[in-house]
Amino acid sequence: MSDFDFDLFVIGGGSGGVRAARIAATHGARVGIAEEYRYGGTCVIRGCVPKKLMVYASRFSEEFEDAAGFGWQVGESSFDWERLIDAKDREIARLEGIYRRNLERSGVELFDTRAVLEDAHTVHLLTDGRRIRAERILIAVGATPNVDATLPGGEHVITSNEVFHLADLPKRVIVAGGGYIAVEFAGIFAGLGAETTLIYRGEEVLRGFDDDLRQVLHEEMEKKGIRVLCGDVFSSIEKTEDGLIGHTRKGEALHADKIMFAIGRRPNTAGLGLEAAGVELASSGAIIVDEASQTNVPSIYAVGDVTDRVNLTPVAIREGHAFADSVYGGKQWSADHSMIPTAVFSQPEIGTVGLTQAEALEKHGAVDVYKAHFRPMKHTLSGRDEKMLMKVLVEPESDKVLGVHILGHDAGELVQVLGIALRMGATKADFDATMAVHPTAAEELVTMREPTERLRA
Repeated sequence: MSDFDFDLFVIGGGSGGVRAARIAATHGARVGIAEEYRYGGTCVIRGCVPKKLMVYASRFSEEFEDAAGFGWQVGESSFDWERLIDAKDREIARLEGIYRRNLERSGVELFDTRAVLEDAHTVHLLTDGRRIRAERILIAVGATPNVDATLPGGEHVITSNEVFHLADLPKRVIVAGGGYIAVEFAGIFAGLGAETTLIYRGEEVLRGFDDDLRQVLHEEMEKKGIRVLCGDVFSSIEKTEDGLIGHTRKGEALHADKIMFAIGRRPNTAGLGLEAAGVELASSGAIIVDEASQTNVPSIYAVGDVTDRVNLTPVAIREGHAFADSVYGGKQWSADHSMIPTAVFSQPEIGTVGLTQAEALEKHGAVDVYKAHFRPMKHTLSGRDEKMLMKVLVEPESDKVLGVHILGHDAGELVQVLGIALRMGATKADFDATMAVHPTAAEELVTMREPTERLRA
């Protein structure tokens, strides 16, 4: 008879935790999982999925305008926020049901409760007070939005947790931040008709991305009517009868109905009992793990955003799968955090994989840059003032492609395929030898013959 109730107990029903639980169960482990909110985690419930649905909704305003250039008379149109939110909620409920059913079909026992650690093998379920013993425990509780607790009036702002449940579409919105979430929601609100401002403390949006992408996105956002203020932050938020006023350090007084903070996320480790179990944390609150996602306590593991390695849903899923295979399936492997393709669903969209120009030059000392900045075919008739950017970075001695960066329609779809090519070690000669698909924007990737720049450190 085992001394444990479960072989594995997972705390957190998001993408990483659910994948780990299901795979471990299919390998024959007795698995339990606790989730205090809704199964699916940030991505499904209040992240990637509902956000992408809202991105789709926000694009129609431009599609209606563009149709005129192709002979269509669209007529009067209007937008119903409540109808969008209702449709979004139905889809999220459907997806959550799938997550639950998949866990149950795999033989995982579900506990709808907050769970905290008491020691290296004991989990306390707060809803009914039960204590569960597990041979191993996996922490997969994700991250939570940052807020500035010291900001006067900070209690009046919303975050990505609340934005999906607003009763009405605000007429005036300010988004604070310059990362994925901030630029995506600035595009969403502007596309839906709100007067939109983005304010960011840094010198340019999307820190860590290729500088050309950052600059061109900034320009394109402003073309869409979004006011982008860099190098400034809020000093206080004032609530008035007319809404909110955001006062900035540079003396601006920005009027809004809603102010959304998207200033980063922090690991969701507070109050989890990690200290009692002896789990080592970074100064950020992230759980420190090794390549196998194991903490300093041998029976406790962690995957996903709570470890603050690469905070993307597919990464959490891969980490959870690797953990379950390695520990319960007799197949040792770990998630590879290099060469990760990623998309930003800004407007225009961004797709990127590999090194930025600055990273490539620093690492290799020599880079050939192939760059095309052009008006896509669609806008020759629509008349829209919007351009695409495609950029390929090549190490000249080996001819290896080090990075590809795209800004424009369906960039996220393109970069998924490009990620395969770069992981396989594609060279510029491989790109050149690939027949172009015409007429497409993507054919630029295989028809740029001469470098735009030859950079040498």
